[in-house]
Amino acid sequence: MRPRSTIRPPSLRASAIRGVLLALGLAVAASATPSAALAQPSGYLALLDIAPANGNAEQAGGLDPRLPTDPEVLGAALGDARAAGVPASRYSALLHQYWLARGSEAAGIDLATWDPDTGLAANAALVDRVYENYGRYQRERVELYWAGMAGMAGASFTGGFWDLDMGRTALGVDAVRGIADVVSTATRVLPPSATAILPSDVRALATVGPTVTAEDLDWYQKRLLIMQKHIFFDMVPMHEAYLAGGRAAVDELDAAGLLDDNAAAAWAGIYSGTRAGYADAMVRMADREQNQVVADQWDATSGARSGVGRALTYVTTIAAKPSVPGSLAPGVFDPVSVTGEVDGATYLMRAPLPDFNWADRGPRWTYIAGDIAVAYQRLAEDRPGVARALLAQPFRQFADQQRALHRAPDLLRDLSTGWSLERQP
Repeated sequence: MRPRSTIRPPSLRASAIRGVLLALGLAVAASATPSAALAQPSGYLALLDIAPANGNAEQAGGLDPRLPTDPEVLGAALGDARAAGVPASRYSALLHQYWLARGSEAAGIDLATWDPDTGLAANAALVDRVYENYGRYQRERVELYWAGMAGMAGASFTGGFWDLDMGRTALGVDAVRGIADVVSTATRVLPPSATAILPSDVRALATVGPTVTAEDLDWYQKRLLIMQKHIFFDMVPMHEAYLAGGRAAVDELDAAGLLDDNAAAAWAGIYSGTRAGYADAMVRMADREQNQVVADQWDATSGARSGVGRALTYVTTIAAKPSVPGSLAPGVFDPVSVTGEVDGATYLMRAPLPDFNWADRGPRWTYIAGDIAVAYQRLAEDRPGVARALLAQPFRQFADQQRALHRAPDLLRDLSTGWSLERQP
């Protein structure tokens, strides 16, 4: 029986030299170790009963170094396993890798060399191709709402990558420190007792943010690259199987144990042929993506580096503006509004900042399900031509339009105004 998963409703660079050296190091290691002999095994027997060592996508390559990355080799082994009557559960990793390799090839991605640890510069074109591929799914099949939402929202995510990279390579790390300094300045004019009632993320940004280094930003970029790859590992095999083999191919993934109740229900919504089913599938797949696939990785990221992880996840929440038309910036969707005791009296404090951190599971889901998914469904159903045009445009151009760099003066101005402290009756 597949494990149960329940939808929660809304409560809602590294340098080029380092990359080359790493790649060379991996090549030497691969040629010098016995595991290389397993990279392209003959037949299918050596590819059964594999528990993937890279299921979380934190290392280079595919799901496991014992599995080939060539779709033709994988397909031949898979066909042999099927013909021999092997239960799907025994060739689960092989099947998963097969559709992952097929999807990677279709997206123009070399699965064997995909390595988040080489940083953004080495992965720049790959980042684009991930989201272009999601857009391709939606353009080819109108029912695949989640893919369209992921491809469109990916433009703001990628724009944020480049904003972070600008900050990392600039001597003053200005992209992050500028926001942190504005928040720090605004909080300094408040009475100390009033500052204490601010959300902890605001106080952390004001104190830790100005100390963020280029090394911190490099680390954070790599964490985001890992999560992007992890989502691709999970979602692309299902979508690629559906496009190539229809329901029967997805059913085989289910028989192999690669779907849980939530994912199976999502595909049932897609098979329904109704808008309601498509929308339900989008929300269920977003739930799987955010609350099952990368939830632990977000937790680990926000809790790392003695407060730096928390400050960076919050500053990117502040700077975010989803590229789905009709969606709201986090600070507009849920702005800071807190009540607390200040010098013996009760005060209401308002601030032009989001009252949540994107890294936190509950608030992140509230925001996605309550705003971004709603906006994408409306766009897909009411203005499908606009959705297709946005997903069909050159992705780098689309992502560049979403960068906070282009709206930095307005963003910094907005962050420095709208603070208030009102005594309550």
